[in-house]
Amino acid sequence: MLGWRLGSAVRPHRVAHRTGNLHVCLHEQAYAKFSGAKVNISTIDWTWKTLTATVPELVCGDTSVKEPSQILNFLRKQRFNADYELSARQGADTMAYIALLEEKLQPALLHTFWLDAENYANLTRPWFASRSPFPLNFLVPSRHANRARSRILLTKGDAPLCRITEVEGKLYSDAKECLNLLSYRLGAANYFFGNLPTSLDAFVFGFVAPLHKAQLPNSPLKSHLRQLENLTHFCDNILADYFSSAHICLPPSVQETMDANLQKLTQLVNKESNLIEKMDDNLRNSPQHKPHHPESNSNVLKGKGSTPA
Repeated sequence: MLGWRLGSAVRPHRVAHRTGNLHVCLHEQAYAKFSGAKVNISTIDWTWKTLTATVPELVCGDTSVKEPSQILNFLRKQRFNADYELSARQGADTMAYIALLEEKLQPALLHTFWLDAENYANLTRPWFASRSPFPLNFLVPSRHANRARSRILLTKGDAPLCRITEVEGKLYSDAKECLNLLSYRLGAANYFFGNLPTSLDAFVFGFVAPLHKAQLPNSPLKSHLRQLENLTHFCDNILADYFSSAHICLPPSVQETMDANLQKLTQLVNKESNLIEKMDDNLRNSPQHKPHHPESNSNVLKGKGSTPA
């Protein structure tokens, strides 16, 4: 579970939510950034107490808001509104595209992170287990995986006994179609509506950024996303403009692991170097014998020098 705090000069807000719904976490953070609300993020580890908590949740004084859509509405009422300049037509388009994301892209993302055996074993499960104490490190990932399976079968299955393998092809076909529509709608613009980001940009970023940045061992959907350069640039620009100095909870990358190993190696080399330098100083400060020149070599040289021509 991830906790973060939204605040203004007038009244503080607190929002907590689980990293199981990573796109929810990101789109809420992005919307807060776009609307001007200050965000301070603090990581909260999974515990028995937080396991059954209702999240996401925003707390402001005695007020508690627990649904993502209600959290955004609450922020709008506090004058943190990223959609203030949108027309009625643009507002309707926003709702339509958000519904498209939830219907077409979200199921494929759930399958990619939670039900693909290779991705789950090598990325998702270790990632979530690392944030949970024993024995929750075994319980939390499997619980999220079961929820993802149930949600996919509930929304995409044609029969109560439908299997995941029977809907995989449709999941990824719909997701690729959704990405194509988003790419076409974005075009060469920086954001979907004008020069300023809105709630639609926050939702698209929340869905697409994990797929773009996570080091997934197996992901045909990510391979398709790489071909849509305007969407990948869209995510990179938001990360650079709004999250460059902030902590954002994304899956660990291979580069981060390499950097950590390189740092450990550098520390080891520095320790060895300091030890060698200290030994060299001790040798220099200790009493030293004068260099020894063998007499035999000296006599030979003298003999050669006195030989008559």
